[in-house]
Amino acid sequence: MPVPSSYNDITEDGRIRDFIGWAWYDTEFFLSSDWTNKRVVLRIDSAQYNAIVWVNSKQVMTHQGGHIPFQADINQYLTVPSDGPNRLTVAVNNTLTPYTIPPGTIDWPGKDSPIPYPPNYFTQTLQMDSFNYAGIDRHVSLYTTPKSYIDDITVTTNIVDTTGIVNYRVVTVGDIPQGDITVRILNRTGAIVGQGGGSSGTIKIPNANLWWTVNTNNLHQPGYLYTLEVHTGEDVDADVYRLPFGIRTVKVVGRKLLLNNEEFYFKGVGIHNEAEIRGRGLDYAMIVKDFNLMRWVGANSFRTAVFPFSEEWMDQADQQGFLVVDEVPAVGLNSLDNLSNQTLQNHMNAMSELIQRDKNRPSVFLWSVANEPRTDRPESLPYFQTIINFTRSLDPNRLVSFMCNHDFNSDKCVHLVDLIFINRYVGWYSQTGLLDLIQPQLKYDLDQWAETFNKPLVISKYGAGTMPEIHRVPSTVFSEEYQIDFLSRYHRTFDSARGNLTGEFVWCLTDFNTYQSIKRVNGNKKGIFTRERQPKMSAFNLRHRYLTFNNTDYCTKNPYT
Repeated sequence: MPVPSSYNDITEDGRIRDFIGWAWYDTEFFLSSDWTNKRVVLRIDSAQYNAIVWVNSKQVMTHQGGHIPFQADINQYLTVPSDGPNRLTVAVNNTLTPYTIPPGTIDWPGKDSPIPYPPNYFTQTLQMDSFNYAGIDRHVSLYTTPKSYIDDITVTTNIVDTTGIVNYRVVTVGDIPQGDITVRILNRTGAIVGQGGGSSGTIKIPNANLWWTVNTNNLHQPGYLYTLEVHTGEDVDADVYRLPFGIRTVKVVGRKLLLNNEEFYFKGVGIHNEAEIRGRGLDYAMIVKDFNLMRWVGANSFRTAVFPFSEEWMDQADQQGFLVVDEVPAVGLNSLDNLSNQTLQNHMNAMSELIQRDKNRPSVFLWSVANEPRTDRPESLPYFQTIINFTRSLDPNRLVSFMCNHDFNSDKCVHLVDLIFINRYVGWYSQTGLLDLIQPQLKYDLDQWAETFNKPLVISKYGAGTMPEIHRVPSTVFSEEYQIDFLSRYHRTFDSARGNLTGEFVWCLTDFNTYQSIKRVNGNKKGIFTRERQPKMSAFNLRHRYLTFNNTDYCTKNPYT
């Protein structure tokens, strides 16, 4: 079985595609002789969803929850080079329960039923509109550090006039005197532009190059990154770490979002990151392709729906200049069991791990704690007060929200967030096929949100399922013409509500696989590109909108409207 990949679509065996339970991976490796006097770390970038890891048949770590790296020091478990290979064993389990993130249930339909079922037959019921991909879907690696090493770095930035303010904090392990820690900041060409020392401090960079987004303003260079270089000494056993970072500020003022003190509007896309054969397996070519699609369509932001993307994905967001809504896989929190203390603890662990991984990224401006939870229930308020306050306590420098699919007068938790994100489907899930109802009903909805809450309002999902190469005039649902008619009416409404709206995220960039259902024909088809990354007609519609966004005559001049 290839690693990285989801194992589900690699074979022609339906039992493997639909497997629920423990899957076992084994491999062998040899230890390099020059590693024997160093700290050796085993790191797994992601495994879905519960994992147990052994080295030479000795358990070294466990982890619950997917999409996030976990690691352990393994020196004591290793075989020295002359004694032969080391065996690495990883067991992964994709079972979802009411208390996991994301949740699900295991059902035994044959229990107490007169209808015959195979022995011990059970089903996994999902509470998310996606496929339950499983396996080791990102890299597994071994690396070394000195015995005394840099364990963590935190960087925050501010701007005063044209000066960039860089605050840093370094955490070390072992015998490293404070006076041995040196910090340098290098610009894009490698020149030193600032220096400091000790485990914490502030460095000022005159005439700083700020981090800006792509496809937003031609006056600004997108994705400018500096490097924070930390050394723990000058001798051969010293540690060094180089952390890319950007200088930028993000803040909310009334109904506006300001990036570096300039008003920002999201020209966004929602992305469900997967592809044929590999599932959610890491694939560099697909990462580059998807970023090329986003740049081509004119986007300046995206949402990691509904789980954290790989670090390689996030590196590209930092380097190319995309603002990111960074989301944990808390999708489908629909029942009271999903709002239990046990679920909350798993939810807090997921948020903590995501923030620890992505806290220094300039692209990440907001943590999304959930997608479409049942926040219309009174019981949801204490739950989401806890998770939102917990998230803010871990990172007070970024914004916090969730993706809401309830009404302005029924949601019990939206007042807790910094930006309001709403998912809307007038003309699709409601008023299906009734295109003329989209503008009046959506405009009324946006106006009510704006009048009720004096906060930035963002459309985090809107879209219509579309089968490529199905054409109808006049348009009907699932035809390419209907998707264009649907999006165009949303765009007109967004433009009429520009004063109350801070941005839009079309759902979604590409089609993706889901569990089998009579509502889905081989997956979710709301993509403006197919799963093979080929454009539907709507991709040209969105490209025209985003690339001519400041043109107030957009709706009359767009040939695809």
